Amino acid sequence: MARYFRGLEVQGAVLGALILRELHTRYGRENIGYAWLLVEPMLLAISVAALHGAEKPHGGSDLYPVPFALGGYCMFMLFRSVISRAETALESNKPLLFHRMVTIFDMLAARMLLEVASTLLALIVLLSLSWALGFGGVPASPLTMLAGFGYMAWFSFALAMPVCAASYFSKAFGKFVHPLVYIAMPISGTFFLLEWIPEPYRGMLSWFPLNQIFELFHAGQFASVRSPYFDLTYLSFWCLALSLLGLISIRIVRKHVHLS
Repeated sequence: MARYFRGLEVQGAVLGALILRELHTRYGRENIGYAWLLVEPMLLAISVAALHGAEKPHGGSDLYPVPFALGGYCMFMLFRSVISRAETALESNKPLLFHRMVTIFDMLAARMLLEVASTLLALIVLLSLSWALGFGGVPASPLTMLAGFGYMAWFSFALAMPVCAASYFSKAFGKFVHPLVYIAMPISGTFFLLEWIPEPYRGMLSWFPLNQIFELFHAGQFASVRSPYFDLTYLSFWCLALSLLGLISIRIVRKHVHLS
């Protein structure tokens, strides 16, 4: 047991060091430095939310467009950032594999944890501001919202592992990652609820795991959203299956990474 906890301690130290290195590499100490971690996602989310500022509430009386856009876009930013940064994670950090304790999993996990922290902080600040300025109310069920956010982080990380491996084997595959992520945006539930979509498209979109994650998140954000379109068992199956595929893929790609 002591050995197990010692291993966890080492793993935590490795992830902490990788996160600090990623912070310094990405933001440096010039201008506002590490504050970009929070400011960058806030600027993007505010720009999107401003487009919906003059709209009336949809459906239920508490379904205000600004917090709906903020929540949806912040969630999609998390997905986009984790997947997009996985494409270059191995190539840009390959020298770190000289250290026996550092693994490809650690590199990806460090980037994911950084994105989770910055996006969650930006989301909390922006939703608080929208409530304080009268653009929306308080979340109906913060724990359900967090569950949706957690599923988004898990799903994104699980998908990032095979994306990282495939991008290392094929540069051509990496060129398709960004376009595919942006194509997913209009069909992912970022800016709509499934109940607004007519059949048969609603039925087809409801099988998409990203849509179910957004439905879970919005059900926690707004009391008037009673979505029957998410299934935690279905989401967990997808995340577990992708995690297994991801772990196998980074194990395979590690054998083909040659350090010189």
